[in-house]
Amino acid sequence: MKSCIAYLTLALAVVFSGFSPLYAQNTPSQKKLLVVYFSKTGNTKKLAMAIQKQTGADMVEIVPVVLYPDDYDQTVDIARKEQDDNARPAVKTKVDTMASYNVVFLGYPSWWGTMPMAVFTFLEAHNLSGKTIIPFTTHEGSGFGRSISDLRRLCPKSTILDGLAIRGRDADTAETEVPIWLQGLKY
Repeated sequence: MKSCIAYLTLALAVVFSGFSPLYAQNTPSQKKLLVVYFSKTGNTKKLAMAIQKQTGADMVEIVPVVLYPDDYDQTVDIARKEQDDNARPAVKTKVDTMASYNVVFLGYPSWWGTMPMAVFTFLEAHNLSGKTIIPFTTHEGSGFGRSISDLRRLCPKSTILDGLAIRGRDADTAETEVPIWLQGLKY
């Protein structure tokens, strides 16, 4: 009876301590995780927060120096022009400790079939060589588009794992979708 009570006490302590079995299972203690994301509407941020909650990773938002307008059509026009010009809009975000991370979850909305150009700016400013990159995206029908091939071109010395693509309107399902996706990853 005492051992049964001790076991239940330990189980409850684990549950209420916030310990995530998924985190312990997939990430040996020597791996340090980072979630980096860009989100205009908040949909990609929902995925980023769900990943951070499940993994215990540090989290950083990519913030452009010049914010995109609230108006959807204006943002679409700017995003298209940036892509046509192969622009690299300035970003405020800098991760000085990037070398300390082994695994980087990279999140972004799909704009014109790839990552927003601000994500290109961020990637080119940081050395992700030797790191495992796990992409995730929100979209409205294009999935990852060509962003994975762009990611491989930008980070040729990184390991790119299978990502998670969720329709933006379904971002509220992140709390249930993300744990299932993470369970299948080996990082």
